Amino acid sequence: MAKPIDSAFIQNALTILGIPRGAAVVVHSSLSAFGAVNGGAQAIVDALLHAIGESGTLVVPTFTPQVSDPHPQSPSFDDPQIIRDRQSVPLFHEHLATPMGAAPNAVLAHPDCQRGRHPQASVAAIGARAREITEDQPFIYALGKDSPFEKMYRLGAYILLLGVGHNRNSFLHYAESLVANHRTKLRRFPYMIGNERVWVEVPDVGDDNGKYFPQIGAEAEAAGLIRSTMIGSARCQLMECVPFVDFARSRLEALLVGNL
Repeated sequence: MAKPIDSAFIQNALTILGIPRGAAVVVHSSLSAFGAVNGGAQAIVDALLHAIGESGTLVVPTFTPQVSDPHPQSPSFDDPQIIRDRQSVPLFHEHLATPMGAAPNAVLAHPDCQRGRHPQASVAAIGARAREITEDQPFIYALGKDSPFEKMYRLGAYILLLGVGHNRNSFLHYAESLVANHRTKLRRFPYMIGNERVWVEVPDVGDDNGKYFPQIGAEAEAAGLIRSTMIGSARCQLMECVPFVDFARSRLEALLVGNL
């Protein structure tokens, strides 16, 4: 059985991997991928915060797909069962848990956490640029123009995958949103306008479902855009978002040629 690792071990490994102090870093992670971690998810969050320092910013996706229409294909708002199902969908609030993993929920529990207000696609952040990154996220194209991902791109942020693959790399959705013939989807969620609960429907870049994103990640690594290491039993990958997004955008333009 592998020896448990702790926060200091993870921090040292992240520094060796190349995370610079003062950086904005968006992290996708799987706690279970590390094996035994003394302190659990909080140890990973502490390691990340120490690695980037007080001038850095830690960002995690805190998506809430549970805030969505359980009958997205049904136009009916009269069927009693559909009405009951839709009424059971929770409204988004800043403390709503995310199914994105233990580390994002540990970030949400941090006293200095800032969280965006998008009902389905919020991000949370701690650090110097947290408010700047999380505030004013548009409902339309939540992962595209003027989103936290575009803000991080402009800041020259880093992308860190901890024990997960590029199918979890949300920056690839941002890259695809820049392609004219990108895939699309509709988001539908409940929202309060005054005292009335209404359903809002907005467009966004579509899901990949493992079709192109893992391939693009492998190609980017082959092109030298990604550094990787093992931390515990987790394969961890670090990349600068600007060259990575530019590469991914170019590849998606070629892969999605027939999508118009």
